Amino acid sequence: MDIQAYFDPATSTVTYLVSDPETKQAAIIDPVLDFEPNSGKLCSVSADKVLEDAAAAGLAIQWVLDTHAHADHLSAADYIRKQTGAVYGIGAHIVDVQRQFKPMFNADDLIPDGHVFDHLFQDGDTFRIGNLEARVIHTPGHTPACLTYLIGDAAFVGDTLFMPDYGTARADFPGGDAATLYRSIRKILSLPPETRIFVGHDYLPDGRDTYEWETSVADERARNIHAHDGVAEEDFVSMRTKRDKTLSAPRLILPSLQVNIRAGALPPEEDDGRIYLKLPVTAG
Repeated sequence: MDIQAYFDPATSTVTYLVSDPETKQAAIIDPVLDFEPNSGKLCSVSADKVLEDAAAAGLAIQWVLDTHAHADHLSAADYIRKQTGAVYGIGAHIVDVQRQFKPMFNADDLIPDGHVFDHLFQDGDTFRIGNLEARVIHTPGHTPACLTYLIGDAAFVGDTLFMPDYGTARADFPGGDAATLYRSIRKILSLPPETRIFVGHDYLPDGRDTYEWETSVADERARNIHAHDGVAEEDFVSMRTKRDKTLSAPRLILPSLQVNIRAGALPPEEDDGRIYLKLPVTAG
C-alpha cells in the first residue's frame, strides 16, 4: 500500500491518497476545496494537486472518502467524483448531521436521507481499494457520523485522535459527546499496537516546529496527552468538557457545514443566477 499525504496550511487538514501498487486503484481521503471567506472565492488547487499526482502515477481513483462532515473546511469530494467517477463514501449517520443542520441554513433543497452521497457506511462494513481490504469503524463523539477507515495496517482516524502531543478532538459540536468520544478512542487504541494511525489535522503544539500526521496505536496509548492508557473515562470527560468551553468556533464552520451536508456540493443557484452561502445571525 502506498500512502501520500497532503497538508493544507490554511485549514491544517491532511488529505491522503491511498493506492494499491498492484492494481493502481486508489482512494482519496478527506480532500479539501479551497475557500477564501473574505472574498467568497472558491477554487480547487488543493484537490487538483492530488489528482495530478494520481494521474502521473497512473492511478485510477476508485473511492473518495470523508471521515465525517467537516466543520473546518469544504470537502472536495463532490468535485473529485465529478472529475474521476469515484464513488463517494461517508458514514451512514451523516443523515443525523443533515437533520441537525438543515434548519440552521433553511436548506429547503436538502432531503436529509443521505442520498446525495454514493455509499453510506455502517460500522463493520468492508470494501476494497483494488486488492487492499478496508474496514469501517464507527468512531463517533466528535460528530455522530465520524468513521475510521482501517486499510491494511493503517487507520485513518479523521479528527477523533491527533498526534500524541496534541491530544484529541473537541466534542462540543451538535451531536458530539465527550464520553462517546472516549469510547471511540479506546476502540481505535484496541487495534494491534503496530497499527499506523494517520490523523486528519495537525496543529503545532508548544515544543514542535514541524507538522506531523503519522503515529501508531502503541505511541498513542503511551503518550497521548489526553487519552493515554492511564486516563479514565471520567477524567477524560471532565478535561474535554472544560477544554471545549475555551474553544472558538472554527473559522469556516458555517460555509463548511452547509456545503458538506450537501455532499460537497454548493447550494442551488438563486433567481439571479448566483450561488450564495448563508450566514445565520444570532443576536444578543
